Amino acid sequence: MDKPEYLMWSRKYDKAYGWQAQRERELGTKFRKNKALIVKDLIAVVEWRFKTEPEKLQRAQELVTRNSEEKVQRITSQSLSLPNADDLYRISCLTTLEGISPVLASIILTFFDPVHYGTFDQATWKGLLGNIPPGLYTPQNYLRLLLALRRTATKHNLDVRIIDKALYKKAQDKTT
Repeated sequence: MDKPEYLMWSRKYDKAYGWQAQRERELGTKFRKNKALIVKDLIAVVEWRFKTEPEKLQRAQELVTRNSEEKVQRITSQSLSLPNADDLYRISCLTTLEGISPVLASIILTFFDPVHYGTFDQATWKGLLGNIPPGLYTPQNYLRLLLALRRTATKHNLDVRIIDKALYKKAQDKTT
């Protein structure tokens, strides 16, 4: 795809997933302002990800509510407040929280910094890297995806999240 196509597909994403796009902007603003999350924020991230999957939503919410407020604030502050933090360090910190997988950690980072981060998703992986490896959802694979997203974003002078949303929406439209 070229830059106009990425922008077009990203806009289509925002239109098709209006609630998610709005919630992403709200949570991102809050995360950047506070540079830390609370349990309620983790629940909001889980809801954003699993809104259409009630069983997964309930299970993930149960898991994240097991974290104490102090632990969530300490770990998320540690992960988000460092300038130019190492990506593996950020993911590793966030995944020490109960119920936070590499996928959910990628969402937190994406909301916090959409210029440099995108979500960890099969559609995005396929769009940039091709075949999905077994055991896809590891921190190391997220770093591989992130590298590909950043290269593409840099090539087109776009935010990583724009590339991510465009690839996701294009893949969704192909399957419907």
